[in-house]
Formats: sequence, structure tokens, C-alpha cells
Amino acid sequence: MALYGCSKEQWLKGFLNLPNGIPSHDTFRRVFMLIDPKAFEKAFTTWARSLSMPLEREIVAIDGETVRGSFDRSREQGPLHIVSAWACEQGLSLGQVQVHAKSNEITAIPELLDALILDNSIVTLDAMGCQRTKTCFGTGAKARPVCDAFDDSHGRLVRRRVFVCPEAAVLVPLAEWPGLKTVLAVESIRSVNNAGKIETDICYFLSSCQDAPEVIAKAIRQHWKIENSLHWVLDVSFREDDCRVRECTAVRNFSLLRKIAINLISRHQKSRNSLRGRRKMAAWDNEYMKQILTGFFHV
Repeated sequence: MALYGCSKEQWLKGFLNLPNGIPSHDTFRRVFMLIDPKAFEKAFTTWARSLSMPLEREIVAIDGETVRGSFDRSREQGPLHIVSAWACEQGLSLGQVQVHAKSNEITAIPELLDALILDNSIVTLDAMGCQRTKTCFGTGAKARPVCDAFDDSHGRLVRRRVFVCPEAAVLVPLAEWPGLKTVLAVESIRSVNNAGKIETDICYFLSSCQDAPEVIAKAIRQHWKIENSLHWVLDVSFREDDCRVRECTAVRNFSLLRKIAINLISRHQKSRNSLRGRRKMAAWDNEYMKQILTGFFHV
């Protein structure tokens, strides 16, 4: 940041007061250690809400990520774990909360959900949010197929069949899940091209949605966008795991900065370049950077 600021000082002076020039590396470090991460995360959620569009049905995926470079052996501090919310239809980061040490995602998820406005949304979680061992399809309940689709992308052929058990709410093994409406099973059969290898697995899903099973089946597929569009981008394009910021407050604040950048860059559609390419263009081209920022801020 300090190097970028020094190289762009004249441009930055067009909208920032810099009486003492660009702050030093140590000043940036202290600032990010002092910013209240909860207040920052609350402000981010409010800002992200202002970017979102009203949809008939949005799918909000909740999932955790580990900032692997944030560990500190000298303090016996493990890497920081953060739970994030992603609007799958709009491709928008909605918020994040920290998973505290000696805890797990199950305690952080309610805190994140409370901070979000989820009207007309389907919220999806992975197995971390489902920590009771239950069986359903082996209890004699009838399941019917609602979806049978083939996918031949990425060098493999995959057949996915979705089965639904709408009588789930009355099954005794599932009595501990209040509000449960439907249990679904997704069967995946994969054949890797030219490998002659076939793999099969079945995943189970619990839902309290009133929607048609076909809508829930779509939400199951959409959930993985948080992996492909957020976590993968953070890992590969932003190289988040290579960042060696260790102080917990600074780690949370930097994580939020990356999500701000993702929201800004991904919503600027005037360039057909990749997210990584757009980041480079913004760093090189002052006018392009201004276009990205002025779509959301007054510069």
C-alpha cells in the first residue's frame, strides 16, 4: 500500500488530503490493527446491501474459509477462520464474521445471519451447520426423483439425480429438527474422460423451505458458487493464503478489504478481462480505477 501510494501520490491528492505525504508501511500496519473489525464488518454489510438488487428468490450461501498465512507460532496462534455470506445470483459478498478460537462455525453462523437481511432468500449451509447424525431414506419413507441432469464440462461426464422425501417432517429420526419440511438426496455419478474410472456418491440435504423441490435442488447447485466465485478468487487471484499479516484484528480487516475489492471489480462490467486482469488494470490505469470507484463512491 505504501509503495502504491508513493507511485500514485499526485493522483491520490486529487481527492485526499495528504499534508504529510503518503503514510509509511508501519503507519498502515498500526491503522489496520486499530480499526474495530466488528464496526468495519457492520459497515461493509450495510454497503453490500445497498449494492444488491431485489430478486424474486436469492440464494445466500454461508461457508467458512481459513486464512492460512495468519498463523503465528511464536504466539501459539493458529490461522484465523472466517465465515462468509455470498449472494449466488448476484455474485456479491454480503458479510463475514470471525470464528473464535476453541469454537467452530456452528457458533459464528447465527451471528452472521443476524447481521443480514434475508427477505426472499434461501440460505444454504454445508455439513458444518448440520451436526446431528441422522438417517432418513433408509427408514421406509418414499423418495421421488425431481431432477436428472448431465454435465460434460471440465473433462468429465457427471450425472446428477435429485430425490426428495416430502414426508420428512413426520419421520421420528428427524424430530429434533424444528421447521424441517423436506429431505433431499443428490446422487452423483462421475466418469472422467479417457480414464475409465467411475465414481459414485450420495449427499443428503435438510430444508425448511416451502419452495418446490426443483427450486431447492437448484439452490443446492448454486451453493458451490461461494467456493468458485469467492474462496477460489481469494486463494488464486488475491493469493490470500500468502499474506503473512498475523495480528488477528488486521487479518479480519484485510479479509474485508479483499471482499470490498471483489464486489467493486466484479460489478464493473465495462471490461471483459478476468478479475485478476481488472485488478492489474486498476493499478496501472488511473482512469480505470476511477471508473470502478465512482460507480459506488463519490471521488
